[in-house]
Amino acid sequence: MAFLNIQRDGAIVTLTMSQPETRNALTGNTAVDEFVQACETIQRDAAVKAVILTAEGPVFSSGGNVKDMRRFFDESLTPDLIREEYRQGIQRIPRALYNLDVPVICAVNGPAIGAGLDLACMCDIRIASETATFAESFVRVGIVPGDGGAWLLPRAVGRAKASEMAFTGEAIDAREALACGLVSRVVPAGDLLATARALAEKVAANPGAVMRMTKRLLRESEHATLESLLELSAGYQAIAHKTADHREAVTAFIEKRKPAFK
Repeated sequence: MAFLNIQRDGAIVTLTMSQPETRNALTGNTAVDEFVQACETIQRDAAVKAVILTAEGPVFSSGGNVKDMRRFFDESLTPDLIREEYRQGIQRIPRALYNLDVPVICAVNGPAIGAGLDLACMCDIRIASETATFAESFVRVGIVPGDGGAWLLPRAVGRAKASEMAFTGEAIDAREALACGLVSRVVPAGDLLATARALAEKVAANPGAVMRMTKRLLRESEHATLESLLELSAGYQAIAHKTADHREAVTAFIEKRKPAFK
């Protein structure tokens, strides 16, 4: 059974984690390979302008499969082998999803735990159902964030809040997630997908190539100097000014009509 249910509607792709029986755990299954393949396919398709990531069932994702972690007790599975397993396993998801140039909207329908929370943080925009909760819970099972959470979470909520969440492992509810900036809005459970879809349509109404460059600039700004980002921005802007969509946008503005982007 596939982990991801992938649906395409025009310029919007919806990725739905579809293993509610495991609480949409990200390990012990094909989740990693499917996320990587989906991101590669979307990246190559210039017609895709927005992605929605959500989940089936009452839980968004429980992160790593705790029952599966018992195999690490085997003495033959040495630390160097475990490290390589992380590199070639779950760490491929943040590399693929975070670096995807298409804007990704995460619709968190329920608890996002451990790597499930970090998965949400790999997305650009997070919308939460009123039933959603969030926990950086690795410490409670005696491990560290192995999927990049120590890099992702502080950038979403700030160092102090990320430290509180990582050191205690305690969950926060949707209202607190909104207050600390982890999510941009909270909506009733029944409105979650419709809200995410409406937002995706607003994103997809804009020129796709410029959208991808804008996302790349936002990503680069997280570690670049102002001077290097200004240089990259100038190069991207030179490309943008020569696109047919820019020409159409300017012409439509002057002619006081809605632009028709290709």
